Amino acid sequence: MIIHEAIGNIRQNQIEDKIIDFLDLEWCETFRRIQRKKTRAGKDIAIKFLKEKQRILDGDILFIDNELAIVVNVLPTKSIILTPQSIIEMSAVCHDIGNKHLPLYFQEGILLMPFELTIFNWLKSNGFNPIVKEEKLLNLLNANVDHHKDSKIGTSLSTKGLNIKLSKED
Repeated sequence: MIIHEAIGNIRQNQIEDKIIDFLDLEWCETFRRIQRKKTRAGKDIAIKFLKEKQRILDGDILFIDNELAIVVNVLPTKSIILTPQSIIEMSAVCHDIGNKHLPLYFQEGILLMPFELTIFNWLKSNGFNPIVKEEKLLNLLNANVDHHKDSKIGTSLSTKGLNIKLSKED
């Protein structure tokens, strides 16, 4: 069975009358646009998400008929959990982790990321008080900027900030 897109998500679509066959995925597999997997019941699935910015999400319905629904289940993974105490601490940790090009997730007021010992030790030594726990990584923070979209001079965030600062000094 080849899947080209999700039909919906169980958070918005009711599928109580169906038998649910889960497709278990690791957090890092949700980024893969082409892959072959087996559901819990052993059904072969080929995922080919070819459109731009398509991603697999927890609860996505990949197939549905009169009896069966195949639904994505993102598995919990060993994670680093951070609970910033202020907006300054939040921005500092997001900036530092972003500069390392590591995935960062935000769920219910906390920051999460896949466990890496060197990052855990770095966060601990910098006073961010990380903890380690098994969690589902679901809500990826995406701070990518499309530099081609705003190609006019003076439209970058730093230039806008400079313009605001200059106008306040006038």
